[in-house]
Amino acid sequence: MNAPPIATSSAEQSAVPNRFDLAAALKDAFVTALITLGLSFPILAYKTDQNAATLYLTPRWGLVAIVCAIIFGLRLLQHAFMATRAARQALPDPHQATEPVHAEPSAYQRVSRFAIPFFLGIALAFPLLVYLIQGGLTESRYWVDLGILILTYVMLGWGLNIVVGLAGLLDLGYVAFYAVGAYSYALLSTTFGLSFWICLPLAGILAAFWGIILGFPVLRLRGDYLAIVTLAFGEIVRLVLINWVDLTNGGAGISSIPRATFFGLPFTASEGGFASTFGLEYNGMHRMIFLYYLILALALLTNFVTMRLRRLPIGRAWEALREDEIACRSLGINTTNTKLTAFAIGAMFGGFAGSFFAVRQGFVSPESFNFLESAIILAIVVMGGMGSQIGVAIAAVVLVGGPELLRNLEFLKAVFGEGFDPNEYRLLLFGAGMVAMMVWRPRGLISEREPSVILKERKAISASLVKEGHG
Repeated sequence: MNAPPIATSSAEQSAVPNRFDLAAALKDAFVTALITLGLSFPILAYKTDQNAATLYLTPRWGLVAIVCAIIFGLRLLQHAFMATRAARQALPDPHQATEPVHAEPSAYQRVSRFAIPFFLGIALAFPLLVYLIQGGLTESRYWVDLGILILTYVMLGWGLNIVVGLAGLLDLGYVAFYAVGAYSYALLSTTFGLSFWICLPLAGILAAFWGIILGFPVLRLRGDYLAIVTLAFGEIVRLVLINWVDLTNGGAGISSIPRATFFGLPFTASEGGFASTFGLEYNGMHRMIFLYYLILALALLTNFVTMRLRRLPIGRAWEALREDEIACRSLGINTTNTKLTAFAIGAMFGGFAGSFFAVRQGFVSPESFNFLESAIILAIVVMGGMGSQIGVAIAAVVLVGGPELLRNLEFLKAVFGEGFDPNEYRLLLFGAGMVAMMVWRPRGLISEREPSVILKERKAISASLVKEGHG
């Protein structure tokens, strides 16, 4: 007997939004703009200026009007986007349950095959490209230094990605291992005269040792409690660096840290220096370019070791621990060793980055290792996609290079006024970007995962096919 066709009721059809309610959207956008006006009154409406001993207020109502107009437009666009998405989700899929389900490759899966070698080539040729664009070594110093800063945070993000992205352990005190590496090199080089190449592995070993020390007390903790303990650990390390004056010189820091050499050749203008040995004209940029390729090599080493470990049993144990610790124990996996190895290896790479930071700056102080650094590194991991190496690298470029790009946007002064400094709104834009990511890309920029174990053919796993976005 043939079943009668199922007719869609008019009530169900009316539940599907078929048009954009412009009146309600305009009303809500207007209310949002009014709230912005109220919040902007003490912050944006007036600017304090000082002329000799006189302090006076300069009104900036034009800037307030522009900000309110931008908020009004963005709120209106949000309503339009949400209505369109709701209508699309409410309509039934005509192919649902009638055709076999296929996991079509995403744009990331199709492009990553060529994009990763392309970006790696850009990173390798970056100093040369900047030299050709700027027209000289001295003129390209700013951009090479910016590249070094970005690669440092890429390395820190990849190190923290082991703890947070692969093992699922929320660590808010990662900057402590960064500080241990920096002070290890600073103390060993200034006190015992050890070279950078000897102190580099020692700094990583000492940071890994402190990672194990942190791991033991938090073996039974998860989630928010683990985050609080790691946050406290980071603050304890910073306070010890400030108050142990006999060892760390307190808040004054450690200066005159020896610089790294090119296999024993210092970057000086003397006869035995790098330039004279290779028959080059001395330029201070030789050292900067050497540091750029040094941090690039350290970052690539971090990525290589992480990807290799992920395919080993310990890497699969990290991912099992991230998904379900109880199921992980039921499979006979030693969760104690699994957590300790994640903390130790992640801390080791943080120590490597800290040692490089010390040799690059030539000076370290506790102010360089505050909680904001940990927050930025964690934001890089979350924004890029936990467990995604390429996503962390992209997020580091955006979060670290973006604020520096604001310094060069001179055309904004023509829009908002001559006294407008875009860099003052760096944290505001940072927070707005993170909120936008949580709304539209909660799993990060790159949410696909490559399986650590494959059968016949390697295929990336789309986050849309995995519960909670885990791969």
